[in-house]
Amino acid sequence: MGRGKVELKRIENKINRQVTFAKRRNGLLKKANELSVLCDAEVALIIFSSSGRRFEFCSCSSVLKTIERYQTYNYAASEVVAPPSETQQNTYQEYAKLKARVEFLQRSHRNLLGEDLDPLSTNELEQLENQVEKSLKQISSAKTHLMLDQLYDLKRKEQVLQEVNRELKRKLQEAIPYNPLQWSWINGGGNGAGGASDGPCNHESALSEEFFQPLACHPLQVPCHAHRPVKQRRYDTQL
Repeated sequence: MGRGKVELKRIENKINRQVTFAKRRNGLLKKANELSVLCDAEVALIIFSSSGRRFEFCSCSSVLKTIERYQTYNYAASEVVAPPSETQQNTYQEYAKLKARVEFLQRSHRNLLGEDLDPLSTNELEQLENQVEKSLKQISSAKTHLMLDQLYDLKRKEQVLQEVNRELKRKLQEAIPYNPLQWSWINGGGNGAGGASDGPCNHESALSEEFFQPLACHPLQVPCHAHRPVKQRRYDTQL
């Protein structure tokens, strides 16, 4: 009687499942090794158990090397099977132009910094020199304009501050109309040797000259003249 066909299904018993996995894994790794040796084939085998453990076999030095070869083959095969469309061709051409432009700008930047000048010819060096001189003139002109603008702003701010100062001084004159001491302080303590000041101080000086006249005699002589008649009258009373 022949042996019946065994149905393949998941082994429910955990221990039996682990034992079966170990046996068949070793058999699969052995078969992969035999295939690589007998047929001179590049074989890579990766196995993950249900618990997450990894088992691998590779006939070459590294599994990653075989995987990279596999990916390269798939990419090349897809290009052969599906030729690039017109949109892809235009995109590639645009990319090539941009790449060349970037390389040119990088090379020009290095040349402006004085680097990689050996491959340049005499005419190219002369053009580079003219370009540098032109750039220096433009930089100098921009610097001059910037300094002039800053100077103009400072002058304008100075005028604004002077106007504010005059306005504050005018308001102070309106708020304190006739106070010589305060106005002497506001106006800087008078104008020179004369001691006269502008504004209300002159008015106060005129009032002082009108109401306060100088004495006819020296102030130190006043007590003497004031007591002599009184003393004489006292002598007359005693007599």
